[in-house]
Amino acid sequence: MSLKQQYYPAEIESQAQAYWDEHRSFAAREDADNKEKFYCLSMFPYPSGRLHMGHVRNYTIGDVISRYQRMKGKNVLQPMGWDAFGLPAENAAIKHNVAPAKWTYENIDYMRGQLKRLGFGYDWDRELATCHPKYYRWEQWLFTKLYAKNLVYKKTAPVNWCPHDMTVLANEQVIEGRCWRCDTAVERKEIPQWFMKITHYADELLDELDNLPGWPEQVKTMQRNWIGKSRGVEIIFGIAGDSRLPGEENGLKVFTTRPDTLMGVSYVAVAPEHPLAAHAARDNSALQAFIEECRQGGTAEADLETMEKKGMDTGMKAIHPITRQAIPVYVANFVLMAYGEGAVMAVPAHDQRDWEFARKYGLPIKQVIKPAAAEDNGSVDLNKCAYIEKGILFDSGEFDGMDFQQSFDAIAARLAAEGKAQVKVNYRLRDWGVSRQRYWGAPIPIINCDACGAVPVPEADLPVVLPEDVSMEGVGSPIKKMPAFYEATCPACGGKALRETDTFDTFMESSWYFARFACKDNNEVMLDNRADYWLPVDQYIGGIEHAILHLLYARFYTRLLRDAGLLNNNEPFTNLLTQGMVLKDGAKMSKSKGNTVDPQALIDQYGADTVRLFTMFASPPEQSLEWNDDAVEGAFRFLKRLWRMVADDDKHAVLYEWIGNHKLKHVSWDALSAELKSIRAELHGLLEQANRDVGKYQFNTVVAAAMKMVNCLQPLSERLREHTDEGSRAVYAEAIDILLRLLSPIVPHITHTLWQGVGNATDILDAQWPAPDATALVRDTVELVVQVNGKLRGKVSVPADAGKQQIEAIAMRDDNVRRHVEGKEIMKVVVAPGRLINIVVR
Repeated sequence: MSLKQQYYPAEIESQAQAYWDEHRSFAAREDADNKEKFYCLSMFPYPSGRLHMGHVRNYTIGDVISRYQRMKGKNVLQPMGWDAFGLPAENAAIKHNVAPAKWTYENIDYMRGQLKRLGFGYDWDRELATCHPKYYRWEQWLFTKLYAKNLVYKKTAPVNWCPHDMTVLANEQVIEGRCWRCDTAVERKEIPQWFMKITHYADELLDELDNLPGWPEQVKTMQRNWIGKSRGVEIIFGIAGDSRLPGEENGLKVFTTRPDTLMGVSYVAVAPEHPLAAHAARDNSALQAFIEECRQGGTAEADLETMEKKGMDTGMKAIHPITRQAIPVYVANFVLMAYGEGAVMAVPAHDQRDWEFARKYGLPIKQVIKPAAAEDNGSVDLNKCAYIEKGILFDSGEFDGMDFQQSFDAIAARLAAEGKAQVKVNYRLRDWGVSRQRYWGAPIPIINCDACGAVPVPEADLPVVLPEDVSMEGVGSPIKKMPAFYEATCPACGGKALRETDTFDTFMESSWYFARFACKDNNEVMLDNRADYWLPVDQYIGGIEHAILHLLYARFYTRLLRDAGLLNNNEPFTNLLTQGMVLKDGAKMSKSKGNTVDPQALIDQYGADTVRLFTMFASPPEQSLEWNDDAVEGAFRFLKRLWRMVADDDKHAVLYEWIGNHKLKHVSWDALSAELKSIRAELHGLLEQANRDVGKYQFNTVVAAAMKMVNCLQPLSERLREHTDEGSRAVYAEAIDILLRLLSPIVPHITHTLWQGVGNATDILDAQWPAPDATALVRDTVELVVQVNGKLRGKVSVPADAGKQQIEAIAMRDDNVRRHVEGKEIMKVVVAPGRLINIVVR
């Protein structure tokens, strides 16, 4: 195959991609000659319209890993799909006056073309989009099965509600208490929602994190904290001061992990939605107004941590379970009804949030814990902040002098004996609310009947198809205004009923897509035995921002599929790589900062291989990548240099002779000259280093090794312009053969073309990953640096097996070294084998 003298990336990349399409080069199959399977998956994108550099980096990393593992002899699956439901499509529909479905499908078509242009080796036969009924019918089906197993349920829960748009808002859509779209004051509203019992699996999700050695510790720690398992005591405070309420036996339950601080409680706080708050506000207009104000706050824990802490005294009193002292009951905006019992005991001396609240409202701050090593009777400065460490109890009656564990056990035992407490294990994790009062999502497969209640849609009637030909007006979901959609017949009694108009949280679709890729073409079952062949995913790649929700929900969903008899594995992803961000001018790329780089423009200017090469060379995958225009240009120059090293007429003829005609198989490397042996040893040494790093996916050092190889070959490259010896030709040909295979996963188009151009009959995709020749690494001589008093004064070549005395003697014969030691006293000579000699003189 002839090669053009100039490197034309657009032409060779188009030809390579056409070849891959024609030969279905990336179509995976399950019966691949008993090879070990390798499932590589990058988190699929939302079809927003155009790829950004974050996409390019993520998918380049995944593609390089996939190609590398294929060259290592694995049976590789690398699919691609689209996380296609979500609010952005609704917003775009309103802005551009187009249906969300049309906008989404057009974006998918465009972005698919961009991915192909980058040369990613996806099995496009397995492509899926989560907005297709053929996909979401199966999560509807599973939901009905989980309903029958009592793993899903419906209850009222607080949400951010925009009364103007009549829709629920995500926490990030509430800006300073107002709707991001219409600027209407947002309300906190209780509405019925569907939940999945992820808490049923809390212990397993927590415990099994210890069995994920291929996950970053940071991610596992984030999940442990999110699950938040804690052992504490549920304590009942009595209620006094109102004859219209039952006595203290009715009680107010609080959960605490610090019962050792119980004697320092100076108030209790309840959520604005708590029944006690509603009762106290009946004849208190100021309290009513405060509760209404709280309703307009966010519902996220992150909001509660940062917002101003506000409260109001209800006038009611709680009875301390030990001292019998009456303490005030406050309504506080930082207490959520959905967490615990919607009430907390406040210990201002030993909790910073309680301390801030107490200082604001003039409430008592009583210290009852002192440092264990205190020599001053436990005095701490509570004027600055709360003392939150565990220590020794004092001013706590019968519990004085106890440490944390002693007091935990003693207080819990006393209150339990009186029926006022029980030790409990609690979780920060809450059941997953999967209802969304939005349009562009998978319909929840439930029919609501006045007589029968909530009834699952029968399997024969699935999928419940979301109407796609709709008009978005920006107020409410269009299907809530479509009788043809929501009017239904009850499957149980045959009476009139209403179809559920809420749709699933889009995390539902992304929680199992990795399994559906295995058998996307099976329309009869959710998963078949091919899922057991491919799963778990061997390498998953995505951003750290998905550490909690997506990854936790995927782990939960895998267990649901397992317990439904659809999978045999417990975890979805064996290894997880969280790639770093793409930065420019020290900041994350974003349109608002005006520092974005359009990958399409780069591809048009330099070609996809240049973009891929820079992306992999600029930094290790898990670290942030700082954009550098000069480095992109440098990557392009390197590829042009590589092209010339193969395509120049004199070199191409040599390479075709030695590679195409298989002469390399018959070379006697022992017969090489000392110079050529040294060059070959350096090349294989670089390959050895690259192989050590590639196993850790440090592809930046693989590229660095390749660049050093090119520099190492420069003398031979110039020598080939004239007729030269067979040994030089053989070493050069072997080096190019190694170099092309080494770079193939990273720059697949140019290496594909050059590989065929030097006469290879096979596809470089199926070539073996190069391994260093151990015999080449055995050198007859080694070059050592010579220093005098730590300063470089020369380089010498010594026999590889030379002893210290011989090395010293050779170094002393070097003219420049001799000049710097003459007339001086040699104090000592330090020899670092294989590296340097340092002569210390005075």
